[in-house]
Amino acid sequence: MSTPYPFTALVGQDDLRLALLLNAVSPAVGGVLVRGEKGTAKSTAVRALSALLPEVPVVAGCRFSCDPVAPDPNCPDGPHDSGGATARPARMVELPVGASEDRLVGALDIERALAEGVKAFEPGLLADAHRGILYVDEVNLLHDHLVDLLLDAAAMGASYVEREGVSVRHAARFLLVGTMNPEEGELRPQLLDRFGLTVEVAASRETDQRVEVVRRRLAYDDDPEGFAGRWAKDEAALRERVVAARALLPRVTLGDGALRQIAATCAAFEVDGMRADIVMARTATALAAWAGRTDVESEDVRQAALLALPHRRRRNPFDAPGLDEDKLDETLEEAREDEAPEPDGTPEPPEGDDDPDGGGPDGGGPGGGQPPADGPDSPELPSQNQGPEAEEASAPQEPVPAPGGASNEQQAVRAAEPFRTKMLSVPGIGEGAAGRRSRARTEHGRTTGSRRPRGALTKLHLAATVQAAAPHQKARGRSGAGLVVRRDDLRQATREGREGNLVLFVVDASGSMAARQRMSAVKGAVLSLLLDAYQRRDKVGLVTFRGKDAEVALPPTSSVDAAAARLESLPTGGRTPLAAGLLKAHDVLRIERLRDAARRPLVVVVTDGRATGGVEPVARAGRAARLFAAEGVACVVVDCESGYVRLGLAGQLAGELGGTAVTLDELRADSIAGLVKDVQGTRAGSTSRRAA
Repeated sequence: MSTPYPFTALVGQDDLRLALLLNAVSPAVGGVLVRGEKGTAKSTAVRALSALLPEVPVVAGCRFSCDPVAPDPNCPDGPHDSGGATARPARMVELPVGASEDRLVGALDIERALAEGVKAFEPGLLADAHRGILYVDEVNLLHDHLVDLLLDAAAMGASYVEREGVSVRHAARFLLVGTMNPEEGELRPQLLDRFGLTVEVAASRETDQRVEVVRRRLAYDDDPEGFAGRWAKDEAALRERVVAARALLPRVTLGDGALRQIAATCAAFEVDGMRADIVMARTATALAAWAGRTDVESEDVRQAALLALPHRRRRNPFDAPGLDEDKLDETLEEAREDEAPEPDGTPEPPEGDDDPDGGGPDGGGPGGGQPPADGPDSPELPSQNQGPEAEEASAPQEPVPAPGGASNEQQAVRAAEPFRTKMLSVPGIGEGAAGRRSRARTEHGRTTGSRRPRGALTKLHLAATVQAAAPHQKARGRSGAGLVVRRDDLRQATREGREGNLVLFVVDASGSMAARQRMSAVKGAVLSLLLDAYQRRDKVGLVTFRGKDAEVALPPTSSVDAAAARLESLPTGGRTPLAAGLLKAHDVLRIERLRDAARRPLVVVVTDGRATGGVEPVARAGRAARLFAAEGVACVVVDCESGYVRLGLAGQLAGELGGTAVTLDELRADSIAGLVKDVQGTRAGSTSRRAA
């Protein structure tokens, strides 16, 4: 086993180290989500944490790490007697993004369960992580069905495996730590809320600090054991501090004043549910124990808020996480004033009230738990509702100048308010990544049939298995009530669920779309479709065309907020090279098909159907559109034509694509107009008309 990088040798990243240590002191805090760009020591810090955790006493020989003081009465390896205790180092178990369900929760030997009636169970990663750390790198890329299992185990502290009447349960209490790069997509809200704390990490912009990072890393790579030895004393001291804080934790008092501040803060920032209040209370208690105190102070509450609330106050995936520290200080001060007694019936103003730079109840010092949201060199992504105040989101803003300063370009306009869209899906049954858009053969969903297993049996079709075994019972010498089942009798259940697709937006940004009110509505519609793609776990891409050519504004990615940022700053103007836009989209699909052949595309063309520029622009656009129809690509045209006189060009384009056209009004889920869910519902009719 390689020598891990010492935790105390990490340079900077104070918030990350604090959040991890607080969870080491009090695992009840609920874990840490580490968000940040690549190469910022996220994984290094998490792997180094396990060396600081105290040893875990376990029942000797128990595969489920039962505590010898209070063994799990339902342990599959039980019952345990009072003897045979041993100690082992705390484990850090890594959950790969591509892990199977059986690898996570464990697997039952179905053949032995049916033939012998025994619970032959092989533990999974949840059992290995019990009383330790479960680490998920790139947690935002985890498949939905694994996320559901993880949520259930984290909520109940136990893992349940149910297979055709055979049931196994074991304890699964672990410290959940996840790392992610927001550029690759966001987390489902349910999993996001399950993490107790979150921190934002970024590479330092200070030269001296960067030099020290490189110096230490090179020294570690040259001699890992020698480097770890030089930090052994610091590691031991930090480990002792963690043990001391754990011992002090039960004696820490969370007074009514601190509780009132916690409740007032959660209410002021309008977080959903009560989990935030509970996590803040546990975090503030752990902070006090870490500082060696038995009373929770206002500064503990403040730091707890900075760690526990940023990811809980997001209202949609395009909101940037963060917390308004001025508002936080005001809320804490007001809660403290409400709690303060009034001697002799005469209230007195709090001390330092005439000091304009007092900075709230805890002075003007920096918040030790504040995730670095916008550093001096961090680019500002133009997206909606980034600030915590609603009026900031609704206030009119100046349009962004178009790049290049072309005279025929107009300034970018803000997108209209997004709305809930009707569902667009790809026809047929696919086999792509799990999601929520189109029908697909998946490991989860409703059972539609059975087949012989290819490889390990994962989902038994009981009726089909019994039906296959029944004719052979006499030949196999069946004498009792049990069914004689052999390997050849087993049948795998085939299931149908939903998959995520590649939703490729092809957006007309030409002069014909440049009317400010019209383009604002168009951007609002695309933003609404992006929100829908986020909820349905799709990949998204963005192709725009205007002037003389088309460009890939965003290659296919899981980060819909990146697409929203590109859309927001999109300028308009110039001619309408519709053919170039379609050909560019076709090229993107060709490349993406080589990378992920199982993920089916859905092309959404947002245009009024006009085509200008070059020789025979309409004919060239028609030829480009027929490429999609020939390959059976699912397409939908969002018709942006407005006014009393309509040319119907978008409808003609949809016919050439072999798809369907919808207006902006028809795209709304609450629209009276109907919209077929299968976007190729008109393909058969258009194909027959062309044949005729």
